[in-house]
Amino acid sequence: MKAVVYENFNLAPTVQTVPDPTPASHGVVIKVEASGVCRSDFSGWRGHDPVISLPHVPGHELAGIVAAVGRDVKNWRVGDRVTVPFVGGCGACRECYSGNQQVCDNQFQPGFTHWGSFAQLVEAHHADLNLVGIPDNMDFATAASLGCRFVTSFRAVVDQGRVGPGN
Repeated sequence: MKAVVYENFNLAPTVQTVPDPTPASHGVVIKVEASGVCRSDFSGWRGHDPVISLPHVPGHELAGIVAAVGRDVKNWRVGDRVTVPFVGGCGACRECYSGNQQVCDNQFQPGFTHWGSFAQLVEAHHADLNLVGIPDNMDFATAASLGCRFVTSFRAVVDQGRVGPGN
């Protein structure tokens, strides 16, 4: 597949041909149909996030179509339209059990802990917990904006502003 790769922090990335990802038993591979660009991508490229290892494919705002499914995934099929949150939970730690996957002790983040969506394909872990279906009437570009921009704002209003469900 083709992907945007940087091999050193602060140096220009290049488009390269890299191996296609394969899904973990609990994950999926998504054919990327849209990917946003975020300030966090810039910070990662600058070397400000210690979880990034080089070489690296950035991108965490994504939407696309499930292209491959791991053997233990129950809720998703090839062809499903999906997006993912900026932070994916493991489903097994204390934070995930409390409903706070965004601060999971074993989180995955496309474009940070794992290769991201500036590529033709991207792997997503713990698909049954983390994938979000996209309605047929929503375009992929809109859906790609939901996982980071919308969720960050939502958590700020609900958790910090104490407005909304449970407050």
